[in-house]
Amino acid sequence: ITLLFAFFTTMYAISTVDQAKLSRVAMGLAEALDTTQVLPNGTGSIPAARGKSLLSQEQLAARTVLEKDMAEDLRSGRFELLEDSRGLVLSIPEASAFATGSADLSETAQQAIARLAASLDKVGNPVLIEGHTDDVPIHTARFGSNWDLSTARATAVVQWLVERGGIDPGRLSAAGYGEFHPRVPNESAQARARNRRVDVVIQKGPQL
Repeated sequence: ITLLFAFFTTMYAISTVDQAKLSRVAMGLAEALDTTQVLPNGTGSIPAARGKSLLSQEQLAARTVLEKDMAEDLRSGRFELLEDSRGLVLSIPEASAFATGSADLSETAQQAIARLAASLDKVGNPVLIEGHTDDVPIHTARFGSNWDLSTARATAVVQWLVERGGIDPGRLSAAGYGEFHPRVPNESAQARARNRRVDVVIQKGPQL
């Protein structure tokens, strides 16, 4: 009985110490990760350390401009404003810009991109336009693969910004990634819809 009592007393002491340590660790993590920047459209968040951002001063200035000028587009879900390792990202879902399997910008998308062009004209950052698809193969008379479709969509946005938006082409570049840079795993129709997009990446500036 004495041995059992000593055993359970020891186990209780160990569990108490571990719990205290765990509590301190949890509190430290909560404090470090406490700030979560809610996106303007209310659909997601940008994890960030309290009072800090990975964006450059030029990107932070661009974010302020975009949040103001594109406020209605962000609220409506036509665009999403994100922050990740690439920089400041204005993401355009396929449903807001293109018919399925098409690289022709809708009228609504052209109006939104006109507002985007006006915002980009106020800042000097270089901009990368990325096309992305889901993992469903495509093979049409116009597009032989998702590479072709994603590249064509990115190029369509670049051409509109240059030819009709008046943006200096030296600031712009285009890339197509097909299905190989998904935002989320392609495990459902909803997930695939999130992956079909064009991302406007506001890079560190000013332009070269």
